[in-house]
Amino acid sequence: MARDELPDGAPGKYVPFGQRSYYLPDELPPADGIELSSGFQETLQDAIYQLGRLEGISEETDASPIVYTSLVRREAVESVLIEGADIELEDLFRPEDIDHGETTKDIREGINYETAVREGATRVSETGEITVDLLNDLHGTLMAGVRDEGHDAGAFRTAPVHIPPPEPHLTPFVPPAATKVPHLMDNLVAYIQDGGAYHDLVDLGLVHYQFETIHPYGDGNGRLGRLLITLQLIQQGYLSDPYLYPSAYFNEHKIEYVNRMRAVSEEGAWEPWLQFFVDGIRQQAADAVARTDELRELRREYEMRYGHEKAARDRLAMRLFQYPYVTTKEVQKLLDVSHQTARNAIMALENEGVLQETTGKERYQEFKAVDIFDILTRSFDESA
Repeated sequence: MARDELPDGAPGKYVPFGQRSYYLPDELPPADGIELSSGFQETLQDAIYQLGRLEGISEETDASPIVYTSLVRREAVESVLIEGADIELEDLFRPEDIDHGETTKDIREGINYETAVREGATRVSETGEITVDLLNDLHGTLMAGVRDEGHDAGAFRTAPVHIPPPEPHLTPFVPPAATKVPHLMDNLVAYIQDGGAYHDLVDLGLVHYQFETIHPYGDGNGRLGRLLITLQLIQQGYLSDPYLYPSAYFNEHKIEYVNRMRAVSEEGAWEPWLQFFVDGIRQQAADAVARTDELRELRREYEMRYGHEKAARDRLAMRLFQYPYVTTKEVQKLLDVSHQTARNAIMALENEGVLQETTGKERYQEFKAVDIFDILTRSFDESA
């Protein structure tokens, strides 16, 4: 049960409000300071190392566009999955005209997230700033044409919200009253811009907790909060592009993710939350590097087998690293060949196990690059 009387170490308080009190967090930085153990410092140092390795893949993303695209889209899919969307990574690689321009709202959420993270990364790289205006703009992008459109996209909420508990025995969490949001967000953005009191990655965990606790928008807070992690890493100089997909870790540990933040609010349990958060950054950076290495090795294998590009089959195989999900019509355009030549190239790669038909239909068939998607979609535990 939520407790209206919290211990002195809690970084906030419950404020009576109607039938249920809301939680009002203290401003950043935490007034009491945070002491972190040597065990945490080891995790922190390894996270820094793994982020350095991740930034080192930039040359590979130039040589093989699928690397950058897949990392961004993996984060997009994982982030909307946390919110209950029904979507797979393959959905974001399907040519847009397959469904005659019509997409489900779940897929639209994924597309919006990809658009927002690319837009945010570009703006932060150009300006070095994360502002309230930027967050509002990205929220508008995230919410364009998706569910809960009644909420004001790109504007702070004006009504109370309740966050459902992760487990049945807990009560819902009520974020601050809407009137408190503008001031709290000004403080949060100032903390980001001025540089926090702790190591960058610790501050990252503090900001993420604070953002999700404030819950400044009527909907889309989880998506924008996780996107903000990547933008801060770019602002801090750890990444030049949005290579990290932290949402995969939070999705894998969804209940612990929520419980750790709630323990901060009600108990002041900063170190367990920060240990969980920074370890997630460490694991996901290492995971992205491992997947990139596997894609690099696969591309080398394909270059040896198909790199001479003597036939349409060979040319198509090498272009799968840009377009891993194709139709006959798309291959026609991609290779500038006849319908029959495109069909023959697809059939040849299908017979070799490089492509796999995904619809089960006789007409309007779609094909995915088996080896590439195996690397991209392998479960988190297998690649960690």
